[in-house]
Amino acid sequence: MSVSLDQLQAFVTAAENGSFSAAARLLGRAQSAISTHISNLEVDLGLVLFDRSGRQPVLTQAGLRLLPEARVVLERREHLIGVAHSLEEQVENKLVVAIDQLYPEHALGTIFSEFATNFPYVQVEILFPLMEDVGQLVLDGVADLGVMWQQDHPQPDLVFQAIGYVPLKLVCGRTHPLAHRQVTWEDLKRYRQILVATRGREQTRQSLRVAADVWWVESHWVILEMVKHNIGWAFVSDHVLAASPTAPDIVAPNLQFDAGERLTPLVTVWRKKHSHGPAAQWLRNRLRHGGIPPVNRPAREP
Repeated sequence: MSVSLDQLQAFVTAAENGSFSAAARLLGRAQSAISTHISNLEVDLGLVLFDRSGRQPVLTQAGLRLLPEARVVLERREHLIGVAHSLEEQVENKLVVAIDQLYPEHALGTIFSEFATNFPYVQVEILFPLMEDVGQLVLDGVADLGVMWQQDHPQPDLVFQAIGYVPLKLVCGRTHPLAHRQVTWEDLKRYRQILVATRGREQTRQSLRVAADVWWVESHWVILEMVKHNIGWAFVSDHVLAASPTAPDIVAPNLQFDAGERLTPLVTVWRKKHSHGPAAQWLRNRLRHGGIPPVNRPAREP
């Protein structure tokens, strides 16, 4: 059995447009050529695909069953051609991106929707490690590009580009002692703090630490559950809090020292010795010019 792509194209085009003559016009071929392709396909398959007894050909049951299969083959042909063209243009075959959970999910949906339109043949893997763990994945070559919070002591082998900031809000449970008083900086030191845990360097791990007693948790979402149950207080981002079912049980206490926000700068990061192709360059630029507010003022200090 020998089935050609030309035969399948003639079959699908005729079926979708109701006649061999319409298929011939659309494909720029003679009607006789279309008829021959379809007749040869029927011979090769051992099936009648069109009932030709009426004025216009009508798909048989076999034709109806095989039409979606033929479409899949033709679509995969177009996909193969697209992938080959993308590779010819030196567009990456695959892109691995590591993104800290501080980056808002709603912005990621928009950005990667645009990415899929611009680079339909690039495979994408998105990882969600925590904080400086992003930088380590990029440094190790596991990820091609990262989005993370700005480090005080960045790795010298990485390139960092500021993209914006995410405000972190100080929160506690509704029945926590901090919820019913005006809170000083010294008060925070007296009560347990819950911090997002990382597996990287201890120096960066301590950067948001205020309290003497700290629990470390490897999930922003579980941190909120801990806060809800008055285990401690925490710094969380608005978008994580808004998306959590714990939000009604969590409050921002009345602070004496500032408005309760700590602005955390976010950056894109990549290896200095790794050359990015068009897809990664586009994504770097898109992350820089959209999604979160630009870094235009320093984070507040207590």
